[in-house]
Amino acid sequence: MNKTYLTVFVAIFFSIFPNLNLNGQELSPNSIIHFRLETPKTVLNNVPFSLKVEALNEKNKLVESFSDTVKIAGIGHDHAKFVLSAGKLELTNAIVETSGKREIVLKFNKIESSSTLRVIPNFLSVLPPLLAIALAFIARQVLVSLFCGVWLGAIFIFDYNIARGFMETIDSFLVKSLIDPDHAAILIFSLTLGGMVGVMSKAGGTHGIVQKLTKYANHPRGGQVACWAMGLLIFFDDYANTLIVGNTMRPFTDRLKISREKLSYIVDSTAAPVASVALISTWIGFQVGLVDQVLSAIDFPINAYTVFLQSIPYATYSLLALFFVLMVALTLRDFGPMYKAEKRSYTTGKVLRDGAQPLTDSAAIEVSAEEGIEPRWYNAIIPILLVITTTLVGLYFSGSAALGDSAKTATLGQIFGESNSFDVLLWASFVGLFSAILLATFQKLLKLGDAIEAAVNGYKSMMLAAMILILAWAIGDICASLHTADYIISITKNILSAHYIPFITFVVAAFISFSTGSSWATMAILTPIVVPIAHEVPIAANFDPALCTNILIATVGAILSGSVLGDHCSPISDTTILSSMASAADHVDHVRTQMPYALVVGGVASIIGYIPSGWGLSPYISLGFGMVILILVIRFIGKKATAEVA
Repeated sequence: MNKTYLTVFVAIFFSIFPNLNLNGQELSPNSIIHFRLETPKTVLNNVPFSLKVEALNEKNKLVESFSDTVKIAGIGHDHAKFVLSAGKLELTNAIVETSGKREIVLKFNKIESSSTLRVIPNFLSVLPPLLAIALAFIARQVLVSLFCGVWLGAIFIFDYNIARGFMETIDSFLVKSLIDPDHAAILIFSLTLGGMVGVMSKAGGTHGIVQKLTKYANHPRGGQVACWAMGLLIFFDDYANTLIVGNTMRPFTDRLKISREKLSYIVDSTAAPVASVALISTWIGFQVGLVDQVLSAIDFPINAYTVFLQSIPYATYSLLALFFVLMVALTLRDFGPMYKAEKRSYTTGKVLRDGAQPLTDSAAIEVSAEEGIEPRWYNAIIPILLVITTTLVGLYFSGSAALGDSAKTATLGQIFGESNSFDVLLWASFVGLFSAILLATFQKLLKLGDAIEAAVNGYKSMMLAAMILILAWAIGDICASLHTADYIISITKNILSAHYIPFITFVVAAFISFSTGSSWATMAILTPIVVPIAHEVPIAANFDPALCTNILIATVGAILSGSVLGDHCSPISDTTILSSMASAADHVDHVRTQMPYALVVGGVASIIGYIPSGWGLSPYISLGFGMVILILVIRFIGKKATAEVA
């Protein structure tokens, strides 16, 4: 097989030799014994990539001190260069135009090091997530769809070997999903919260809440508004929001004949939107940290937290999504697949369609307590309040510990942002479980063995969702290995004109989040790339300074909000899966009914919000017009599936 050699001649003798230092001493050329190249598993043709080079001395230790940039020749791309990064030489912005195997050879005097680089056609990088999404809609089998998507990606990564791709899918990507501490924390938190709900239900607490709420909201309108309000109250974390609201409100909405599709929509479309714009939430540290890193690099005069606060009005999709949920609940008007679901539920009492496969096994958690047990609402409310309180207190103390002495002068938002939210959620879920068990046993409603059995049944009810989460994380790893986001960025960055930067950023963020299933990953990918563009391009176009600042802040809001939109539409998103799980809804049905609503709100946010923001229109005017348009959409397109209150 003919190999195309991509030879990198590094002029170390002329540019580095006089300046190499190790432990403060000047090195001779013989001090460098060999070079070690760190290359990606795969590279996409015509998509920029980077690789790292380690220079090792006679003691096989890294030569860390370089005072000059290494000069290269023969790379075949004008913009490729070596720069110093964390003690390593990093080749950045390199491009290979054709696919196939390439051997990179690095030479210095008589020393030669080489590495093989696999270059695959760039369009292959989007096929695994697209296959998973397409199969999920067509076959309505989420597990099979996600597995096929991961398998296809593994085939591309491992030299188109079908058998090895299958094996790597199982023993590499699936296992890797569980090894990640954050992923493990989410699984344990979700399972434990399911155990808490199992005990609450068995002890009559869930049934007690239903009875109590029925006195105040005995109609679908009141039930949907109550779900929306509860979603706003649990603003501090999207995972906690989703799981608490869905599990708590499900028996109540079932009694009111509200479809599981509608419940999962309300849960999903309040959780991430409210957490992403709340002044105090587990999202703050991540968002502000990303922005701070970029603003420091471009020497922007406003600090990151202030920029984040100023970007909240530009989070047009998130804010309009919260408003749209409320309007749908108040008017009881629906359209598209959601109308059919609500009509079915109201007329037949079937909260799930025939043949639906809810992610949570509702049969494993009996909503009604055993005969003879008096339903007591506080046996459910107390564990839920303890989960919320433990989360808030835990976020404060965890963030304070991370900040140390600086916590004394930090804002509450900064403290929450520095906390380890995954650890805190674990603490909260176990406090909730233990409190539910103690309440049930101390009141002699359940024996300890029965309470433990109820908790185990609650854990069992979450197993299907746990498997789907693991596969969703695995396909996220596949997308990272195949540089899916890099490819999407490479084909869109050239159309970023100054006025349209917020709008195009919003669309690209939504598409990347939809393809990868992760709003956080999308924010992490786009922020360091797009924010500098939003800063530099308007200045180069000689825009007014106020408009330049407006475009930059609007772009930050577009990244955050576009990521949430794509997350809402993606069947491989972990928060979308959690919403289906907590609501015991069929996952594909949830995505199919929510997507039209999300796209309508996203379309309005784009036209009314992100396009005018490029010309300096106030975000408050955009939000006002957007609300009016959404009200008109509901009024003239939506239809009532339920009867009015008598």
